Amino acid sequence: QVQLVESGGGSVQSGGSLRVSCAASRGIVRNSCMGWFRQALGKDREAVAAIDEYGRTNYADSVKGRFTISRDNAKNTLLLQLDSTIPEDTAMYFCAASRYYNIGCPLAAPAYTYWGQGTQVTVSS
Repeated sequence: QVQLVESGGGSVQSGGSLRVSCAASRGIVRNSCMGWFRQALGKDREAVAAIDEYGRTNYADSVKGRFTISRDNAKNTLLLQLDSTIPEDTAMYFCAASRYYNIGCPLAAPAYTYWGQGTQVTVSS
């Protein structure tokens, strides 16, 4: 059973930076598609970014150029750097791992098998 635990959320002013992390219980980080998703209050969950086993990344248009997804294989950790934040980035952020995809990572929740509990990010104006 894979467990994913997010951390690093918090509050930041608009234009500021924050980094969220996701620790995995096994080495799935290096061999699978890993993704970040977010869900704002009253809205559907949406994809933010994904990274494949070769380090190739994919971003939602809303965060492209502002967020950076990366991973630390030695620490089994997935990272998301949030820069130039805006109030619309306020949401619960979830990391996810796919059991079936390791390349061509979809920006779609059904492609991901394992999910963390989320960490809250709040951006104030």
